Amino acid sequence: MRAGGRDPIREAVRLLADRRNAVALTGAGISVESGIPSFRGSQGMWAKYDPMEYATLHAFMQSPRKVWEMLTEMVSVCGEAAPNAAHRALATLEETGVVRAVITQNVDGLHQAAGSRRVIEYHGNMEELVCVSCWKRYPTRERWTPGSVPLCDCGEILKPNVVLFGEPIPWLAQEQAEEEARTCGLLLVIGTSAQVSPACDIPRIAKESGAAVIEINPEPTPLTASVTDIHLRGSASEVLRALTFLMQL
Repeated sequence: MRAGGRDPIREAVRLLADRRNAVALTGAGISVESGIPSFRGSQGMWAKYDPMEYATLHAFMQSPRKVWEMLTEMVSVCGEAAPNAAHRALATLEETGVVRAVITQNVDGLHQAAGSRRVIEYHGNMEELVCVSCWKRYPTRERWTPGSVPLCDCGEILKPNVVLFGEPIPWLAQEQAEEEARTCGLLLVIGTSAQVSPACDIPRIAKESGAAVIEINPEPTPLTASVTDIHLRGSASEVLRALTFLMQL
């Protein structure tokens, strides 16, 4: 985590200590160490399932049974996963008053399981099913069994309460996320390149509003050269453990 003869992690600690008004934006990279595959890359979900066939609202409405093949895998994987050190470190930073909120693009519920209290679920979550007709909601485990296509009491098919391609971001989540970005003193971008719209706007909103941006990703992303002030290279767990340890000294 050293670059250019300076110690970026200690500079990040200094910024966190000075501003203590941080918000975290997290993506799939923070949950990989919990056994949840990312969507992109050679081992990602989209290498196995074409998103245009399996992850659009149109595809779900046209062939719900087919889409539920992919969703069954997601529900199973998310249900078996446990928070890792990165999730726990963010919960610790919230408990100590350094991080005030987490905006997550993930749908696995691991931030809450780790103890984070202020979590904005930008893309929904897999723990709830919603009827495509009457909008009634159910806990996933009450209606879903592996290999099944869950049905509402009204007889229509249920879908996870997650944002598929072609669906808008829930307005309240988007409003809350953008407000957090506008008013934070520092944005931690963790495990995401923030390329998917409109989540890609969050780092830029924070930067334009005067926040420092600390990026935690193993490799540079499109954000690194454009909005990032400090890039901490490494896994989310490695870097967040180090940050949390140094913050407590």
